[in-house]
Amino acid sequence: MNSRIPVLFAGHGSPMNAVEQNDFTRTWRQLGESIPRPAAILSVSAHWFTDGFRIQTVSNPRQIYDMYGFPRELYELKYRPAGSPELAERVIQLTHAEIQADNSWGIDHGTWAVLCNMYPRADIPVVQLSVNRTASFQEQYALGKDLMPLRDENILILTSGNIVHNLGMVDWNREGGFGWADSFDAAIRDAVAAGDVESVMKTATAGKEARLALPSPDHFMPLMYALGAAGADRATVFNDARTLGSLSMTGFVFG
Repeated sequence: MNSRIPVLFAGHGSPMNAVEQNDFTRTWRQLGESIPRPAAILSVSAHWFTDGFRIQTVSNPRQIYDMYGFPRELYELKYRPAGSPELAERVIQLTHAEIQADNSWGIDHGTWAVLCNMYPRADIPVVQLSVNRTASFQEQYALGKDLMPLRDENILILTSGNIVHNLGMVDWNREGGFGWADSFDAAIRDAVAAGDVESVMKTATAGKEARLALPSPDHFMPLMYALGAAGADRATVFNDARTLGSLSMTGFVFG
C-alpha cells in the first residue's frame, strides 16, 4: 500500500447493517483495521441530497436517524464523532465549485451505519459533504478530483451509497439480487475495476437496467466523487453482492 490513504465507496444497504453481524459488516470492520488510521474522515452520504454542494462546519454534528419503521435498537445506537471545522474549511479552499456551509443536517445513517463498524469508538472526526442533486456526473467527478490532495493529508474520503438502489422493488425475503440488478452491478463493477470512468457514466444513464437500478441518482452519485478522488488508483472490490433483490452492497477501495 502506498503512503496516500485510500478512498472508499461503500454500498451501505439497509440501516440494519449498523446493528447486525453479517458478511458485509465483518468486511467493514476488516477495512477499518487494515487501512491506515485517518486523522479525520470526509464522508459523502447519499442521504444528504441537496441543491448545490453543502458541507458541515460544526465541531459537534448531531446524529440523524433518517429512516422509519425499523426496530427500536437501531434508534438507540449512538454514534457521535466530533466534527472538524478545519477540514470543512480545507475542503472549501480546495474545490473549484462553490460549497456552502450548512449545519441543518448531521451525521446520517449512510455515514454512521458504515463507520460504527469500521471505527466503533467514534474517535475520529467526521465531516459530511452533501450530494449535489443539480450537478451532473461529470461535475461530481470533477469535485472528487479537487479533493484528491486530502489523501496526502491523511484524510479518509468515505463515499456511501448503492450501485443498485430501488426501494420500490425491495423483497425483504430475498437474499440475493434480481437478474437485472446482478447484471447492472457487474457492468459498473467491471468498468470501475478497469478505470473506465466514461463507461461508468454511460452505463448508469442508458437502458432499462439503469432505469430499474437507479430510479434516482442519489445513491449512485457518491461513486463519482470517489472515482474523482481516486485519480489513477485502481479499485479493489469488496462486498460484491446484491441483497433484498434490488440493493447492491458492492464497494471499492481505491489505492
